[in-house]
Amino acid sequence: MEPTRIAVAVTTDASGAAEVFTPTVTGRVLQVRYVPDGTSPLDTGADLDIVCETSGVVVSNHDDIGTSAFTRAYRQATHDAAGAEALYAASGEAVLDYVWAVGERLKLTIANGGNVKSGTFHIYVG
Repeated sequence: MEPTRIAVAVTTDASGAAEVFTPTVTGRVLQVRYVPDGTSPLDTGADLDIVCETSGVVVSNHDDIGTSAFTRAYRQATHDAAGAEALYAASGEAVLDYVWAVGERLKLTIANGGNVKSGTFHIYVG
C-alpha cells in the first residue's frame, strides 16, 4: 500500500474548539505533522484528539500542543490472545505497534485552541 499524506486545515471557533475530518482512509497511521498558522497559531494550551470516527480507536490524545510545529509517530500497546499487554521480557516495557484505520474517517478535535486560531495537520497513512 502506497503511503498517502492528507492535509487537514483546522480553525477554531470563538470558544476555541474545532472538529474536522479526513476523507475515508485505510492503513496504518504512520505519523502526524502539525504546522501552526504563521500569524494565528493554536494556543499553547490546545488539546488534540484524533480518533477513528466509526470504531472510536484512539490515534492521539495530546494535551497542550503548543505553538511550535511538531511531528509525532503514535503507537499503541499490543496484547496477547488472552488480552494481556505484551511486554518485552527484560524490561517490562510495552510492545508497541501502529494504529490502524480501515474504511473510516479520522476525526480531529481541538479544545482550548483559542479564539479563531488555526493550523494544518499532515496525516501520513500507508
